[in-house]
Amino acid sequence: MPKVESNGITLEYDAFGRAEDPPLVLIMGLGCQMIYWHEDFCSALADRGFRVIRFDNRDIGLSTKLDHLGMPPVVRLLLRGGVGLRASAPYGLHDMADDTVGLLDALGIERAHVVGVSMGGMIAQVMAIRAPERLLSLCSWSSTTGARWCSTPTPRALRALLSRPTPGRHGRVEHAVRLMQVVGSGHLVDETWLRDRVGLAYDRSSYWAGFVRQFAAVVTARPRTRALADVRAPTVVIHGSADSLILPAGGRATASAIPGARLEVIEGMGHDVPRALWPRLIAAIADNAARA
Repeated sequence: MPKVESNGITLEYDAFGRAEDPPLVLIMGLGCQMIYWHEDFCSALADRGFRVIRFDNRDIGLSTKLDHLGMPPVVRLLLRGGVGLRASAPYGLHDMADDTVGLLDALGIERAHVVGVSMGGMIAQVMAIRAPERLLSLCSWSSTTGARWCSTPTPRALRALLSRPTPGRHGRVEHAVRLMQVVGSGHLVDETWLRDRVGLAYDRSSYWAGFVRQFAAVVTARPRTRALADVRAPTVVIHGSADSLILPAGGRATASAIPGARLEVIEGMGHDVPRALWPRLIAAIADNAARA
């Protein structure tokens, strides 16, 4: 897959659809490589008339690994954040938003539809705040404003997320399955597909330190509620009613913060992208893009 230089780092990316179609950028969530945007999902979006671009965020997949920044103390960051104290991370969501803008620059794209899931939704929000002129539309999916009252996962979901996998390919696959059993969409989770995709991601690039640094960027981010009031891009907020990692309150808060945002709560969906719901998810993205 091709690479570009962006914001002082190298990003791995992939594209689907016709070069002349309106660009749509997909931003993946915490610790997840771009291949979690399934090729069939990307192709289905391209069939709706978009040039679809997925990429590996910094510190994950085949993009630049920032080893020189070290490992942040996650427990200390969580404790400080839980009592409202400021904490610092090796980099922030604003750096990751600037990476995405740099990707557009490198590809010669002036404006794009931007879709982000989970941490990717946070990055997309920050991009809409910092570089509003670069967005045609915004989709914030399974995400939140960063306000503590609506951004705290259930204790069970947080334990599942932060439990460290046992070493090796099998351990990483089983960790992902256990996590989805807690935060996923119940009977809609396809464990066969999940095992295959996690194994593929492990073979492609396994890098725990990047997950930790990305997590630090999330937990040290300032709430975005006030800044989101200035977002003018047509926005759809998608959230699952069964999401225990970022509760539905996070989606409702995001939709309330952005003027004119549409909220779509999908019954039974958790913190994942189940194939059975792709038609509805793709329709929500395309319908919002049509408002641009």
